[in-house]
Amino acid sequence: MSSAALRDGILRVPVIDIASFRMPYADAAARSEVVRQVDEAARTVGFMQVTGHGIPATTLSEFTGATDAFFALDAPAKARYRCPPGINRGYSPPKAESLANSLGLATAADLFEAINVGTSADDFPGLDLPEDVYAANVYPNDEVPGFEAAVGEWFRAAGRVARTMVKIFGVALGGREDYFERFTDHSIDVLRMNNYRLPGPDTELEADQLGMGAHTDYGIVTVLWADRVPGLEIHGADGNWHPVLPAGGALLVNLGDATARWTNEEWISTLHRVAPPRVEGKLVPRRSAAYFHDGNVDAVIECLPSCVSADNPARYEPVTVGAHLAAKLAGSRGGQLNPHAAREASRLR
Repeated sequence: MSSAALRDGILRVPVIDIASFRMPYADAAARSEVVRQVDEAARTVGFMQVTGHGIPATTLSEFTGATDAFFALDAPAKARYRCPPGINRGYSPPKAESLANSLGLATAADLFEAINVGTSADDFPGLDLPEDVYAANVYPNDEVPGFEAAVGEWFRAAGRVARTMVKIFGVALGGREDYFERFTDHSIDVLRMNNYRLPGPDTELEADQLGMGAHTDYGIVTVLWADRVPGLEIHGADGNWHPVLPAGGALLVNLGDATARWTNEEWISTLHRVAPPRVEGKLVPRRSAAYFHDGNVDAVIECLPSCVSADNPARYEPVTVGAHLAAKLAGSRGGQLNPHAAREASRLR
């Protein structure tokens, strides 16, 4: 499995303006240039910084205000929003997860806390969808008035960006904007709001403890907002970790395992992690919000015909999105080392 490429020893995450793909009558040449840039980034880095996304600053400020208020609650209040095991919604306290387990690697528990919301079965009337996968959301509206409204607005906005990216992917890989629609018309989408809750600026951490452990994302595409604070690191082809600081006003977009598998690794699902965030050697607060566009639970991830040949046979057996996600989440949230991620983990061994 490929890692992010370096140029002159430096890992660069390109900045791409996707505005032309949000405008139905944009110049065809401009749209083709966006496709070219995304395709190049997908093949070489697996990450890109996206501008021209169209999300107003007020949507972000109201969203971060609501999440800050939730994370400022005391532990018993937040604990009321924990969901049962196997349900990828609700609150996770610090040290409740280990993302590296999703790669089959055993490490110290991660420092972050999070709250998840996502698509539910009610969003797709007429379909018989598993309610544990398309679970109902829990919102702390009593403690944080307006939480559901502010988070819901960001969820919809980030979802539009994710779907725009998938249209670009469709043109790049299949020649049509609707190429992936059959895989995504009842997509499992989850917004994970993260808070890197650190005990204090001089705290001694365990030897291998991270804000969030090394992992690849699981689905099709991730749309990430993050504070402009150090922490996010991408694994490069040189075997080292390279810091990435979000550009002002940009969203980070990266590919997940489903896309890497569909493209037979022509496109990269990049290993990344969050180191304990430090400025001038001191631990500092950091927030992020990742929107995961993962695909339909019953969609089959199978190498696309255009990505397979006699000289380049399929590297993966077909698997449904639901089964793939279940194995990953059993690792990160359930503590069961994932035995199905050997290719991803081999870059770290």
